[in-house]
Amino acid sequence: MGIQLGMPAVGPSRLPAGSNPAETSTPDSPPAAEHGVSPALSPADGLLDRYGRRATDMRLSLTDKCNLRCTYCMPAEGLDWLARDKVLSRDEIVRLVRIGVDRLGVRELRLTGGEPLVRADLVEIVAGIRANHPDLPISLTTNALGLDKKAQALKDAGLTRINVSLDSLHPDTFAQLTRRPFLDRVLRGVEEAARVGLGLVKINAVLMRGINDAEAPDLLEWAVSRGFELRFIEQMPLDADHGWTRDGMITAAEMRSLLERDFVLTPDPRRRNGAPAERWEVRRRATPDLVAGTVGIIASVTEPFCADCVRTRVTAEGKVRSCLFSHEETDLLALLRSGADDDAVLRRWQEAMWGKPKAHGMDHAGLGAADYVQPERTMSAIGG
Repeated sequence: MGIQLGMPAVGPSRLPAGSNPAETSTPDSPPAAEHGVSPALSPADGLLDRYGRRATDMRLSLTDKCNLRCTYCMPAEGLDWLARDKVLSRDEIVRLVRIGVDRLGVRELRLTGGEPLVRADLVEIVAGIRANHPDLPISLTTNALGLDKKAQALKDAGLTRINVSLDSLHPDTFAQLTRRPFLDRVLRGVEEAARVGLGLVKINAVLMRGINDAEAPDLLEWAVSRGFELRFIEQMPLDADHGWTRDGMITAAEMRSLLERDFVLTPDPRRRNGAPAERWEVRRRATPDLVAGTVGIIASVTEPFCADCVRTRVTAEGKVRSCLFSHEETDLLALLRSGADDDAVLRRWQEAMWGKPKAHGMDHAGLGAADYVQPERTMSAIGG
């Protein structure tokens, strides 16, 4: 069942101070900002966009580098990595997070990449953020290579939990998808993270037709038996080879059908609250009265959730992407290094988010539609 994309109108209570309610935007009436007119936002307005959405979930990429070469993410030879001086420093990261949390209403932080574990100063970054924000949820998206050696230090520094990208439990399939034979190292990292208390551990899996789609029930059994939450993600058109096709991807409906071979899925009664994953309670068919765990399905393509998006993304080189599929970015790094004060940085950030597109980088949802144009950046360069 698809989800109808309906953007909320920006009502008077959600508009910045001094705005004229008669000029508010509706889904059928593009706001004035689309024509180059920006509102007078105050810091209290937070990261508000033209459609009334307010970003409170910050996704901050620490690097574009990665030590895997997942087929749906980057080419076998890798990409041209950013020079070190082009990437946000530890102090710049800590400052941006402080501005986001203290001034703009950010309530949750996800550190991403590339692969964030390749940053030698990752533990110091987490510690610096935690020192400023004792109660901020800080999570990490990782492939878990080397996590077994850093899990305890990250926990001690203040990391809350991890999301691990893991598409297969079979060494040959894992190597086919990632172009690296490192499954055992990934599993060691996951196990150590769980042992030290970096939980709830979430596992992210992309199903590829004819490669690992038949493994979906086994992945779910492995996850729920260990107390992990598995999330299946529809493959998105963000691959470096531009080989994605709408017909070639495994849809959310197909995912549910695959899982129902061994499990009964019922909607999770908890509110979604802007989360990208729709959660389902999982019951084994052999014990249908017992909830074994939950599974999430992120259906960016076939069941888009753009109307409830609360995310703001900052790339490793300090550029705001208001939408994962945007074609425009706003540079904060140059501003940080120019000596600008926090007020100037937050205004630039607000301006970037005010211009957030309605859906999928366009004025309507439609990944795979005739008018959809894939962004130049791949997922690893954007930040997950």
